[in-house]
Amino acid sequence: MKNWKEIISHTTFRYLDHSSKPTFDHEPYTALTSFAIDDALSLSVSNDKTPPTIRLWVHPDTIVLGIPDGRLPFIEDGVKLLNHQGYDVIVRNSGGLAVALDSGVLNLSLILPGVRHISIYDCYEAMVSFVKYMLRDVTNEIEAYEITGSYCPGDYDLSIHGKKFAGISQRRIKDGAAIQIYLDVEGNSFERAALIRDFYAVSKRNETTKFEFPTVDPNVMASLSELLGGHMTVKDMKHRVYQALEAFSDEIVTMDFSKEELAAFEHRLEHMKKRNERIAEMQ
Repeated sequence: MKNWKEIISHTTFRYLDHSSKPTFDHEPYTALTSFAIDDALSLSVSNDKTPPTIRLWVHPDTIVLGIPDGRLPFIEDGVKLLNHQGYDVIVRNSGGLAVALDSGVLNLSLILPGVRHISIYDCYEAMVSFVKYMLRDVTNEIEAYEITGSYCPGDYDLSIHGKKFAGISQRRIKDGAAIQIYLDVEGNSFERAALIRDFYAVSKRNETTKFEFPTVDPNVMASLSELLGGHMTVKDMKHRVYQALEAFSDEIVTMDFSKEELAAFEHRLEHMKKRNERIAEMQ
């Protein structure tokens, strides 16, 4: 296994704060947009058109489903439940299952080149180590293992004292990868998890499915603010991301999107819209 500093070893990084609407995007800024942006950046990084990139993004009241979630037997009822609670619903193009986004959840995409020679697991480990580094002054108790009962469970769930606050997914395009993590920073984690629990209860009912969906227990999830015993905000975490990036790079650039990147974004956004046609018809 590679040392994580071998993977995050570049001297120049591009920094994009998309926690509010990107200036180039003329369409509604939704989670669909964010996944299309990450695809476009992965292509650009793969083709050596841009430095490795760290991108921050936040979306209000959105449930992001995984591809298997779209095959739930009563998915229409589940989508209606989420809409009734004021949540938009989309299906992402990276791995995993349903997660809840809102203004208290910071998403971080680490977009790296040269991944044909780096394992998926090494990229996950790099993200885990980056998060640990960001929070090194407030905790040394972050662990990475699957938290049973959490939503979107996986081997790289991040937790403190058995309570999950983050999950990681990864998408690779050519020789670029977007390693994406959601960080539950502040807000009501119990309510988020209870909503996902109710979504699965309504969408699956008692049907037998080939895919094993989680039985969500809201008690195993918490925000960083709750876990660290202090009021940590999304703004605080954004500052920590930038400070960590400064420690690993000689130069941080904030380039506008090139014409080539914009074209790739538009193309990938159309792919995302097509992927979401069925879900969109339910809302």
